[in-house]
Amino acid sequence: MVQIPNTPTSADVARLAGVSRATVSYVLNNTSAVRISEPTRRRVREAARELGYVPHAAARSLRAGHSRMVLMPAPAIPVGPLYSRFLGDLQRELGRLDYTVVQYGTVGLQGDEAARAWAELRPVAVLVPGAGLGPQGVGVLKRSGARAVVTLGPGRVDGAHALLMDHDAVGACAGAHLYARGRRRIGVVVPEESGLEAFSRPRLAGVRQALRGKDAAVTELPLAYTEESAARLAADWRELGLDAVFAYNDEYAMLLMRALQDAGVRVPEDVAVIGADDLMLGRLLRPRLSTVHIELPSGRGLAELVDRAVRDPGAEPEVHKVLGASVIRRESS
Repeated sequence: MVQIPNTPTSADVARLAGVSRATVSYVLNNTSAVRISEPTRRRVREAARELGYVPHAAARSLRAGHSRMVLMPAPAIPVGPLYSRFLGDLQRELGRLDYTVVQYGTVGLQGDEAARAWAELRPVAVLVPGAGLGPQGVGVLKRSGARAVVTLGPGRVDGAHALLMDHDAVGACAGAHLYARGRRRIGVVVPEESGLEAFSRPRLAGVRQALRGKDAAVTELPLAYTEESAARLAADWRELGLDAVFAYNDEYAMLLMRALQDAGVRVPEDVAVIGADDLMLGRLLRPRLSTVHIELPSGRGLAELVDRAVRDPGAEPEVHKVLGASVIRRESS
């Protein structure tokens, strides 16, 4: 009978499983370079569970020469269901590659100042959503041991891998759709919530680009995400003379559409409405909400990019343009 110590070690797991300590290490560290049968892997995992053994992260980092921690700063702006699903998928895929994902709250910290706080945790990789990080911050992270810095935003940063989010294309799709439906006086919602400018401004620019040179006018519509703000905008709608609106995303579209209907403005007879993100709730409205379907990068693709960069930190930074956009037409437009 194996005596279970207060703090079990890999040697205890090896004795209980009837294998070497090296085999325990290979199995629990998901090492793919060594071939180990599935029954042996199961035996090792069952022994580790029975003993309550957990690998020592610091010791593993010393052996590997780096940690397996991927740091993801928490977005400083509200994120909707679409982005939340993407983050969940990404974390699962990084876990499959044996990385530990840590979300870091950076309230009050921005840009390069935030990078110094991230660097204190010595992550092997950092995934930075939105804008704000500069080349100096990338340098701080790399000098602290980060092998990969990946930004997800509208532009690239020197020294970092980049996933370029083309929000102009989202606005362009919406604008072209409304014009094709015969609408010529088009409003574009610009959220008043702080931090959304990096997304809303490119979407507004995309609508204007799609309608440039055409017999159509674009009106910017500031809107806070409150029922009161939507009601005020709806009360002034007839004076604005608009016959269509791209409402930034589905959540703002649903908010505004309900306010318009409450004010006696008919959708789509008086005004066509289109959102973005293709949320399930939009399909349950009456009329059903037209939307721009946004194709985010796969969690697996981004996880594999992180893994490549960790394995080869000296490689040239990769730049990928992502965020495919296509219109799904429903009754609201």
